[in-house]
Amino acid sequence: MQGKDTGEPDRTVTAHGLLLEAEHAFLRAEFRLVRPLLQRFQNEFGTSDTDDTSMRYAILRAALAARAGNWPEAARWCPDRDDLGWADTGVVHSLAVSTLRRLSEEGRHTDASTAALAIVLWAHLLDLDDPGDFHGLLSERRDTPVPEELWEEARLQLHGRVTDLLHALDVRAGRDALAAWRTAWEVECDDPGPVVVPSDADPDGLIPLGLAAGHLVRHGRRIDLLDAYTTRHPDTTAWTMDAPDHRACADALAQALAGRGQDRVRASEWTSALSDFSTAAQLGHSLGAKEQQAALRAAVNVGRTNTGRGNSPVIRIQGLDLAYALLPQDTSVAAELTAELVRQGRRVFKSDPAQSRRRFARALDVTPGDPEARSGLDDHLRADLDRGDELRVDDVRGLLERDPECVPARNWLGDHYAGLAMTATPAPDADDTRTTMERRVELLSMAVDIAGPARNGQVREQLDTAVLLLAEHLEATASPSDVIELFLRDLMRTGVSTRFDQTVESAYLNRAHERERAGDPGGAQRDRVCAERIGAGLPAQGLLFGPSPGARSGKHGPDDTGQEALF
Repeated sequence: MQGKDTGEPDRTVTAHGLLLEAEHAFLRAEFRLVRPLLQRFQNEFGTSDTDDTSMRYAILRAALAARAGNWPEAARWCPDRDDLGWADTGVVHSLAVSTLRRLSEEGRHTDASTAALAIVLWAHLLDLDDPGDFHGLLSERRDTPVPEELWEEARLQLHGRVTDLLHALDVRAGRDALAAWRTAWEVECDDPGPVVVPSDADPDGLIPLGLAAGHLVRHGRRIDLLDAYTTRHPDTTAWTMDAPDHRACADALAQALAGRGQDRVRASEWTSALSDFSTAAQLGHSLGAKEQQAALRAAVNVGRTNTGRGNSPVIRIQGLDLAYALLPQDTSVAAELTAELVRQGRRVFKSDPAQSRRRFARALDVTPGDPEARSGLDDHLRADLDRGDELRVDDVRGLLERDPECVPARNWLGDHYAGLAMTATPAPDADDTRTTMERRVELLSMAVDIAGPARNGQVREQLDTAVLLLAEHLEATASPSDVIELFLRDLMRTGVSTRFDQTVESAYLNRAHERERAGDPGGAQRDRVCAERIGAGLPAQGLLFGPSPGARSGKHGPDDTGQEALF
């Protein structure tokens, strides 16, 4: 790229030549010449389309802005670290020194844009690969080669000075490890590509949180990471891999927590160790073999002391619960957690019934069907029955299934079903009151089956009355077969209610007439026989359709009417 020099007709002006003159003038501190040369470059060639000239022009503009005290403009003009290799190293060094002087001034501990500029420039100059040949520049200025070992010593010394300055500014500003300029500086130096943007002035940090967190873990600073992150987000229960606020740092946090968990196991801090492992798991971390061994060791010891004094059952249960979630495949943890829950459930059975129930219920969650835990809950149910507390039907029914001899449970269920039957009423918009009557019969039948001997007679009378009312209702509104089907359910034996017997007898006779009209004389005959037997009180002899089991064995009870033989 070239143009005509208007001062000397035969001289050709190139973009490279103008920039070279500007760079030499800058390094000779002839700053009054630099800006006109850059202006001429802009006028002659406009925006350069080559990387070398554009980057050289940009760094000169940044250096001039910094010299004029316009640091925001300097940061805007400075190229990324990848592009600084095109710029003159002497100019880059001059600007880099100026940034450190600027940051050393009083009150510059929050000047993020200048800090970003310093980090980018010094990371380029002190890069191990030395892309700008800073080593060569120093040799040129000393007018003698700098030996490799001296260069490496000088490079490390300069790196340390930058680190110390940035750390001091972090301390003054109260920045944590995630937002620290020192962390951004270390990441920029370690990362193969550029990370810090020179014009970035984000008050939360010069680099993304995820990069900062990962760097801290890789460099053994997990405690710094966890301290900083816990201060920002105290509620560790919300630290999950799917939470938007924690997704960026989830992996690094999980690694840090798992590492600290192992440290705490070695220090016999069992509860804290299990808590760390648990939070790491929330963040998506799967425990490795060594971490699982550490978690198991913590589970064995949590809540216990060497002497036995000061043992804490509550802490032990909490710790075992965490270990159970971490090690679901380890049956020893499940067994110990179940046993501890049962022990503590028994211990506070009377003093804290609610907690006792929770302990037994949790034990059943961990080990379904555990007899000791089930027994504990059943004992609470028995105590509730004795006190007359409000109970759930399913709970009492379950207790009675497990303990058929539990009279209080049997009485409670019988009273419950009988009470439901007495209060059963049709829905306001129900046209068919038959459903309500059948529901009442069903409930009273259940009550009769369950009720103990002391209450069976009273409930039996209520059932007989309900069955009679339903039979009469069916006689008036339904078919004879509906009445007969009710009779065959054996809810009330013949001979108990004359009215019921008459209703059933009439149903058989009416169905016999229907069968005759339908051309079924055999069916009609059978119905008439049944009606006659019911009308005659169903004597035991002469069962119509085969003997009952009692008849086959030669044993008949006082109420054996042969009803089971009628269809």
